[in-house]
Amino acid sequence: MADPHPVIPGFHPDPSVCRVGDDYYLACSSFEYVPGVPLFHSRDLVHWRQIGNVLDRPGQLRLPWDTPSSAGIYAPTLRHHDGRFWLITTNVSEGGGNLLVSATDPAGPWSDPVPLPGVPGIDPDLAWDEDGACWVTVAGISQVRIDPYTGETFGEPRPLWSGTPGAKAPEAPHLYHVGDHWYLLIAEGGTERGHAVSVARGPGPTGPFEPCPANPVLTHRSTDEPVQNTGHADLVQAPDGTWRMVFLGVRPRGGTPGWHVLGRETFLAPVTWEDGWPVVGPPTTAGPSPASAEPFTDDFDDADLRPSWISLRHRSPRHCTTKEQPGRLTLHALGDGPDAADVTFVGHRQRHHSCRVRAHLDPSDGTGGLVVRLDEQHHYEIEADAAEVRVIARVGPLRTVVASTSRATDGGPIVLGVDVTPTGTPRDARTGPDTLAFGVEEQDGTFTALAALDGRYLSTEVAGGFTGRVIGLYAGSGTAHFDWFRYEPLQH
Repeated sequence: MADPHPVIPGFHPDPSVCRVGDDYYLACSSFEYVPGVPLFHSRDLVHWRQIGNVLDRPGQLRLPWDTPSSAGIYAPTLRHHDGRFWLITTNVSEGGGNLLVSATDPAGPWSDPVPLPGVPGIDPDLAWDEDGACWVTVAGISQVRIDPYTGETFGEPRPLWSGTPGAKAPEAPHLYHVGDHWYLLIAEGGTERGHAVSVARGPGPTGPFEPCPANPVLTHRSTDEPVQNTGHADLVQAPDGTWRMVFLGVRPRGGTPGWHVLGRETFLAPVTWEDGWPVVGPPTTAGPSPASAEPFTDDFDDADLRPSWISLRHRSPRHCTTKEQPGRLTLHALGDGPDAADVTFVGHRQRHHSCRVRAHLDPSDGTGGLVVRLDEQHHYEIEADAAEVRVIARVGPLRTVVASTSRATDGGPIVLGVDVTPTGTPRDARTGPDTLAFGVEEQDGTFTALAALDGRYLSTEVAGGFTGRVIGLYAGSGTAHFDWFRYEPLQH
């Protein structure tokens, strides 16, 4: 039997889904990256297309430069009510908190945020009862009623249900009215290998709640399933009355303890109801596979960057633009490279375990590069200026140039590349998940690798945090011009 495929591969965690007619919409966490909260559309819950980002302008989202990696925007909830789309989320950066935005068109524009100072905690959920009252439920698990238009709260947050006794981190609550019951779905056990989904039900949105006797209704802990860390789920009903669950999971590779490098991805599973409780089936194998995925190519001919491009904390049109030289992405350096929080950077999520990436750089006005990034302390890059090409590895406090070569005297444009190849059958328990080969592609298509690096050091198990790899372009000094970028998934 084929392994399950994520329906949205790569770093797309904490999925929240809603349906309007025959259309499904899904939002994910974005953490320190901007624009914030990628938004997707589907007609079948399997094939998704990104249609925008919810928090796509500075007036909606400001992340200070000292925002740590894996801070920023946490777990959103997306809902449709009374003719509008609503999204609630948490900005865990300094000066942030819970906020609420809405739109009539999910592709945007979305409103300016309504702050929710009376709503504590993270992972906020939105639910409306039959009387039109709006309830926000947060990790913990506690709840308070709000006015979604003003952000006013009514009363103090009150505890609802703390999940399974002994299980840590009750979080990611979602409320649903199904039949005669209100169901409270939560994640617990932490977002690592012990992650799980449990459910309780009660007569109303405020409870009291009784737990499902079969909890957890979803977990892959203590199994050899290829998808691990399953949790943070959301339910949706199809037009034909059937139910599905979206949830996050990871795909560890290599030896012990297993390293996941793509981050937490979005998976899909069928749901049936037995004795008034949801029963979750195995994750779908019908999602996109590397063999069917289309390459992502950008010639930077559009006036605006595509919605899948992300930057770190801030994207100023003065430092990142396709309008200064049409047909080129021009990056003016701020920080001096990927070690810096304020690096001028645009990236594309790594979505496949095997991929080939190439970028055409003109470094005549400065230094630029192609970087595979997990955070400021864990990244590999190949960069060039007019005189030299070098491969740099940053792992924790250690930074080293692992390879370099002089360039021809003209110092003109150059094609930089990285090939990501999964490790084969582990020869011992210490085998890493993949190898990243950095090099230069010649005009005839020949790729000359300068260095091959172990991918385990760009994994969550090494670096920590909640994100996944992002492969992108940066300016290290002066100005870097990029004519094109190509990301090609490979079958492996």
